[in-house]
Amino acid sequence: MAEKTPGTSDGSAGRSRAAGPGAPVILSNEPGSFAWGVLAKRHPALIQQVRDAFPYGRRQHEALDTLLEETTGGVIEPLALSAHDRGQWSAWGREHFGRSWFDAPFLWAESYFYRRLLGAVEYFGTGPWQGVDPFAPFKQAELRGAAVDEELRALDALADAPASERATALLHASLWGNRADLGFRVTQGEPGPGDATGGLVADDSAVLWRLLPAGAGSTVAVVADNAGRELVPDLVLIDHLLVHRHAERVVLHVKPYPYHVSDVMTADVVDCLRRLAEAPGEAGRIGGRLWEAMAAGHLEVRTHPFCAPLPYAEMPVDLREEFAAVRLTILKGDLNYRRLVGDRTWDATAPFADLTAYFPGAVAALRTLKSDVIVGLERKTLDALEGSGADWRTSGTHALIQVRQ
Repeated sequence: MAEKTPGTSDGSAGRSRAAGPGAPVILSNEPGSFAWGVLAKRHPALIQQVRDAFPYGRRQHEALDTLLEETTGGVIEPLALSAHDRGQWSAWGREHFGRSWFDAPFLWAESYFYRRLLGAVEYFGTGPWQGVDPFAPFKQAELRGAAVDEELRALDALADAPASERATALLHASLWGNRADLGFRVTQGEPGPGDATGGLVADDSAVLWRLLPAGAGSTVAVVADNAGRELVPDLVLIDHLLVHRHAERVVLHVKPYPYHVSDVMTADVVDCLRRLAEAPGEAGRIGGRLWEAMAAGHLEVRTHPFCAPLPYAEMPVDLREEFAAVRLTILKGDLNYRRLVGDRTWDATAPFADLTAYFPGAVAALRTLKSDVIVGLERKTLDALEGSGADWRTSGTHALIQVRQ
């Protein structure tokens, strides 16, 4: 029997299934597409990396083998009967169990893969591997790397810069730091350096700063994305917001467990704060101020159980109330963007404001482009990008700052 290409299913390859109003939901069943590559290439590579990073026992190795076989050539199986969240995932996945992973919505399949990976290594179990982050070695190696040393030293040159110049530089550092995505680099490699301003396909930074005038003393929510090398410039930007009173208080939303490979948890925030505080020069001063800000309540770390394969349009009431109560919510990264506008094949010129009108307050997206979804582009910008011949949607070489007031 001929070997079947992972992710193809008879008569369905390349078709997206519409789910309700709007553009079709993105699937992963078109060989060669970005979503297909994540499931067919990135996820198997990640399973091997996790296997190699820890001295797991036979039980975990067998579970990882089962997951690899299922995700590349089998059908989606539900969580074990004993899983603490089986009921929730059963509700989210009732339409997808028994089907090819590649025929499920990409956002759902990617999220469920990570949940199953955590199950395979017994993260949620009651044994000795409970709570052991399978991605921690990758995060820690990056945080202690030479690239972070260089970036921390660069802060010294900004220490005496005018506040407006410093604000722009730190906003762009936080934006482009989003390229530091461990999952993205499993198969993509390190993206090219690019131009920290010329690679912007949309730039509403002026609107962002108008919403946060110096001295306003408001509360800002920052929904983090990646740990390690990305979180460092995020924290430096937060320090700037607090020092110059663009915000009186910042609430940093992180994940309660390793939802995706690089996702920030509280332990990652602590690691980054220590990395800053132990550094010489301006970086050390920033680390000290942030440490004090935590103690004084000006910087608060927050987790919420809405780690779900769902768009933010379906957020629960309590989270909606939290975002409604702040001056601005800043969403970092690609996954948050997909959840913000919906993981669909939108027309790239569809207005960002229209697709985020449901969000309970002003919202800003800071994102390096690493997946197909994008909205809010001007027609001339889109035409130029499409005519360039570059893989601009998924290569990590372009970025955007979009704001809806």
